Amino acid sequence: MSPLESQLYEPKNSTEREIAQLGPWFHNLHLPDGTMTAPGHPLGDFPASKWKILAAHLPQDLTGWRTLDIGCNAGFYSFELTRRHADVLGIDSSARYLRQALWAAGKLGLENRVRFQQLQVYEIGRRAEKYDLILFMGIFYHLRYPLLALDAVRRRLDGLLVFQSPTVPEQEIQQIREDFDLDELPLLAQPGWPRLALIEKRMAGDPTNWWIPNTAAVEALLRCAGFRVIDRPGDDMWICETVPFQQETHDNDERQFRSAAGVRNKA
Repeated sequence: MSPLESQLYEPKNSTEREIAQLGPWFHNLHLPDGTMTAPGHPLGDFPASKWKILAAHLPQDLTGWRTLDIGCNAGFYSFELTRRHADVLGIDSSARYLRQALWAAGKLGLENRVRFQQLQVYEIGRRAEKYDLILFMGIFYHLRYPLLALDAVRRRLDGLLVFQSPTVPEQEIQQIREDFDLDELPLLAQPGWPRLALIEKRMAGDPTNWWIPNTAAVEALLRCAGFRVIDRPGDDMWICETVPFQQETHDNDERQFRSAAGVRNKA
């Protein structure tokens, strides 16, 4: 069990026994009878605390919106989007989290209004569906191939992206330069240069944590993948829209993406 997950060890009723059997939990879900899935969560009432920051920055009515929740875990954000009448697909690579999400959907009476599927984020690049809103929250730093994942997301999006990731506490952002010379490499060590800190071993007891970006790196990576930042709800959260690919680099990037993601070349 990760130090950031919670487990009920002394269940008092049938619902809590089911929660314990499905545990440990990373999402603290509030069920209709007042029961919570992770009342002792190390991060407090998580992820409700994150949703409070984001909620006012998204439309209250998402009727007709096709939405994708990447790394949906036990479904908290998927359920919130469903309550706003969106068409929601939640995906996760973990079978345990998906069992939790399906169980919770039944308890919340949302089982016929939200779908869950076991998928890696890289796999969505091989699919045909397009989405009006994609949540990419708490996933980036778990990915061994992060820019490939962002490229896959960009190809499936016709609307808004919500990106969230822990970041290095460095808010400086250097001015974008079109080019620089090899003798200017010391620039890369200055504050505000886009960089990713590599987690070679573990962070918070989790071996799947790989990268912690600084703010400059987040925004640079988003630009490289074809996004424009339009809102900043919190220090570790960005809302983006898509921008047209630059043709001068897109053809080569597209060939690399198709090869890496296992997408068949166009005839």
